[in-house]
Amino acid sequence: MISVGAASAPLKGRAKRVNMEAIRYIVDMLLWLLLLAFVLRLLFQWVRADFRDPMADAIVRVTNWLVLPLRKLLPPIGKIDTATVVAVLLVAATRTLILSALAGGGFGDVVVFLRIAFLDLVGLVLRVYLFALLLYWLTSFVSPGGYAPGIRLLAQLCEPILKPVRRTIPRIGQIDFSVLWVSIAIGALLVLLR
Repeated sequence: MISVGAASAPLKGRAKRVNMEAIRYIVDMLLWLLLLAFVLRLLFQWVRADFRDPMADAIVRVTNWLVLPLRKLLPPIGKIDTATVVAVLLVAATRTLILSALAGGGFGDVVVFLRIAFLDLVGLVLRVYLFALLLYWLTSFVSPGGYAPGIRLLAQLCEPILKPVRRTIPRIGQIDFSVLWVSIAIGALLVLLR
């Protein structure tokens, strides 16, 4: 006959694993959102977005705690805000390090660690653009040419990658397939990153 204590030992072990998975998920999601904010700030700077937009202003306020001190140490190089670039890299590396530690792995090989952090960062940028393109495409049906907070920001983010495709593949009638082609290309790059 199995005792109650012996039967409850596997349940306690399973409960610990479930709790650890929940903690890992929460930590991963919070670090992902933080990294997303820094990546969006960098992308908005890259496309010269209007930072008076409420969403862009919120991103700046959320990320200033790291970017402003780094700006005192790292002057911009031309039009590149090195402080924001370094902040993105630091947050990406920190996220990879914390998630690796929570998974039970150590720092390991530096090259492998940097590769994982870099590929995660590239994957995030591609997913941001995929999501932004989808939203941009949907808003073109809801409020074409209209103004709403965030829509102009989406246009400023998406248009630089859509214009070259439009020059190569023109509209068919009134239908613009540039979002479709760019989305397919981004999807293919995401598959290659796996």
